[in-house]
Amino acid sequence: MSSGNQNVILLSMDALRADHLSCYGYERNTSPNLDKLANQGILFKNAYSASSHTREAVPAILTGRYPDEAINSNYHRARDTVATHLKQEGYTTAGFHSNPFVSRAYGFNDGFDMFDDDLHLGKHKLIALAQRALDKLRNRHYARADEINERSLDWIDSLDSDQPFFLWNHYMDPHGPYEPFDKYRALYHDEPVSDRRAQKLYKRAINFPESISNSERKLLIDLYDAEIRYTDKQVKEFIDILNNRGLLNDTLLVITADHGDAFGERGYYEHPRYVHEELTRVPMIVIDPDCGAKTVETPVNTIDVVPTLLDAAETNADLPGRSLLEFASEPSVNRTIFMQARGEKENSHLRRFAARNEDAIGYATYNLEAEEIVAEEVDDEELSCKLEAYIQERVAEGETQAADSDRDEADEEIERRLAALGYKE
Repeated sequence: MSSGNQNVILLSMDALRADHLSCYGYERNTSPNLDKLANQGILFKNAYSASSHTREAVPAILTGRYPDEAINSNYHRARDTVATHLKQEGYTTAGFHSNPFVSRAYGFNDGFDMFDDDLHLGKHKLIALAQRALDKLRNRHYARADEINERSLDWIDSLDSDQPFFLWNHYMDPHGPYEPFDKYRALYHDEPVSDRRAQKLYKRAINFPESISNSERKLLIDLYDAEIRYTDKQVKEFIDILNNRGLLNDTLLVITADHGDAFGERGYYEHPRYVHEELTRVPMIVIDPDCGAKTVETPVNTIDVVPTLLDAAETNADLPGRSLLEFASEPSVNRTIFMQARGEKENSHLRRFAARNEDAIGYATYNLEAEEIVAEEVDDEELSCKLEAYIQERVAEGETQAADSDRDEADEEIERRLAALGYKE
């Protein structure tokens, strides 16, 4: 299907829900450039993340396995990433991002020749302190998309022209607190909003969702959409540069997100440990030089990303997912896919699951202490049976074990970043 030794590029966005992109029917023009890419490539209308938050969702994307296989009980990587597989096929590999949860501290640099997680782990203490002070002065919680682009393009420039490469860029900009650049901040909201107000509102939405008024909810959405528009522009600039260098003629490109974000639809904001539609439905766009434009309705999962990337190297790794390119070449099928999320804090004994096909969705919770499955909101009996069988399979394989702790000890730099992103007080 694909010629060997294609370059492989995976672009993922943090907290980008599909229904806030124009190509998925959103009423605002938040994604003109992603829309163009969707028109040129394969748009998967029913794509879902394997989980609802980064610690389980990104490992599933990178390993091609469900979260309880991809990571151990303390969220450290437990299986090979796609970088390891492609490196074995002769690829040079690199990853650029700034999410602490998938950093070197958790073993996610496995298989990468170059891995820039924007953290100062292991650096000289004075250098780390100086960088931290500068970040605080600039109100910088993560590397912006333009920084990720610049770093990754510099890396591509360092390669030999005949060297096949795998590149993973993960953009944090849609993740809260929503603080778009001034140029974008005014796109959807008429009044000035300071960074401090945006940060306080985001934290209050997480901790006290019932206190958020309709106008405050609208403001959160306005700022979120502005972050999406900025990210969309940065993806365009990155793609344009690759195109100008002739690199896209022999490159498989996959664009997706790790999970979505909630805006009070079910009484909560951000992306807590549930598996509802607004948290798990993500964009999925594939551009392959050998495939034309197409829209695919078959439900797909982010665990299908790795088999797709391995297609470029004409290899596979005995994974539970399927190549997205296969779905593009066959009629739509009513496939069943699954999502899952570990509970945390007082709900650490719970594992939440969802099953989805083209027509229906079902939810269920497994209680580790009571060893029982409680079905919720299941509107299709056949789907309900598949979901229960899937949960029993996970239990039988011992994959739903309790975590040793909600969060193990982490580097001070990681703790600081997590607090800025709303994960810690």
